[in-house]
Amino acid sequence: MRRTSHGSGRFSPDQLAACGEGCVFEEGSLIFHPDRVWIGAGVYVGHGAILHGYHKGDLRIGDGTWIGPQCFFHAAGHLTLGRNVGVGPSVKIITSAHQEAGRDVPILHSPIGFAPVVVEDDADLGVGAIVLPGVTIGRGAQVGAGAVVTRDVPAYAVVAGNPARVLRER
Repeated sequence: MRRTSHGSGRFSPDQLAACGEGCVFEEGSLIFHPDRVWIGAGVYVGHGAILHGYHKGDLRIGDGTWIGPQCFFHAAGHLTLGRNVGVGPSVKIITSAHQEAGRDVPILHSPIGFAPVVVEDDADLGVGAIVLPGVTIGRGAQVGAGAVVTRDVPAYAVVAGNPARVLRER
């Protein structure tokens, strides 16, 4: 199997599909496929964050969103973060996963399935949370530190754990 590079991830804001005014990109932040990345006004991207648009998947980030250092977003299946979303350090959001192909096919070589992730306005993702493909996190929801989100989170719910479960409403 021939492998190819996605490039260095170094970018300038004018390479993005859109970049609103007042955005901050800290040292070491990387954006892959910047032509598939839309960033609203006043967005902060922390040190060492990796935003991975994809050749057929879009990454859209709403106005006023804060992305902590060392985050990793992979938008192969489309990823949308609403306005004023807080994303703690080291959060991982994935929109694709290998599908089951049987024991005769190494998992690495099995087909990849894609499913969008949506984080609605005013939500907050705690440090180290992981959001898996196909999940919608509702408006104003709060995801606890280290939570693994495997299914939709209702608006204004507080979730935590692995897998994440609703603890209460805000």
